[in-house]
Amino acid sequence: MARSDSFDGLSEFLAIVRQGSFRAAAIELGVTAGAVSQALQSLERRLGLPLFHRTTRKVSLTEAGERLLVQLAPAADVITTTLEELAQLRADPSGTLRLLVQRAALPHVIEPVMPAFRHAWPDLKVEITVEDTQASIVAGGYDAGIRIGEFIDRDMVAVRVSPSFSWLVMGAPSYFASHGRPEIPEDIAQHQCIRYRRPDVGDVYRWEFERDGQSLSIDPPGSLLVNDSSLVRSLAVQGLGLVYTSTLLAARELEAGLLQPVLEGFAPSRDAFFIYFPRASRNQPKLRAFVEACAKGVR
Repeated sequence: MARSDSFDGLSEFLAIVRQGSFRAAAIELGVTAGAVSQALQSLERRLGLPLFHRTTRKVSLTEAGERLLVQLAPAADVITTTLEELAQLRADPSGTLRLLVQRAALPHVIEPVMPAFRHAWPDLKVEITVEDTQASIVAGGYDAGIRIGEFIDRDMVAVRVSPSFSWLVMGAPSYFASHGRPEIPEDIAQHQCIRYRRPDVGDVYRWEFERDGQSLSIDPPGSLLVNDSSLVRSLAVQGLGLVYTSTLLAARELEAGLLQPVLEGFAPSRDAFFIYFPRASRNQPKLRAFVEACAKGVR
């Protein structure tokens, strides 16, 4: 036996009250008068009470119908209002946009984008958590994250939100004057390197290269080990060793001549910052608006 729905017949009941007849209620609901009558009869059978007095000229509420209307009408108004508000969410960004952002992305994505985004959507709340650990945006309740593409889970939707960049070995002119320049990746073994321990997983980052289409990974030697990428570059500028960093993060040092790249011919594929999120979240208006704002900066 089919299980009845507690809400069956309620829409027809309210339409009859509003219109004053079964025929007019049917026109409002876009069904036949017979369908309205059948739905109401089914509701009355479940309740064991008549809801309308029926005559050939009009219908009027019984005592049970009056009591049902008193309780049902406010609830129906709340449901209608809620559905209208939810429909509005599909059109206009609202609520709170929660972002998990890698620190290195702040000057390249968040800071350039946020002024115009706030101007466009002043009523949308934005909560930004800056974190270099590779936390789960789903478990943390975030709408999206922003980080370097290499470190994003493959099951996420990812949209590029920065210019592309290369990963290169770099050193200060003073370092090269004293120690020379590596010519091939294997020469790294003869140099002092400033090693980087990734805060999120705790391992020492291996330097990645490509040669003849094949990937090459090297564990760099060196007695300096730090877990902050800004400090890595600062120490390199002072001539304390070679570093492995991106052309985007080291843009200022490269432009000023404080760092110089080597082994460019062995650089791996170019990377970028991406905003990433679960596939199920891609149609959220607040997220879609932010993705579009970020994408404008890289066109």
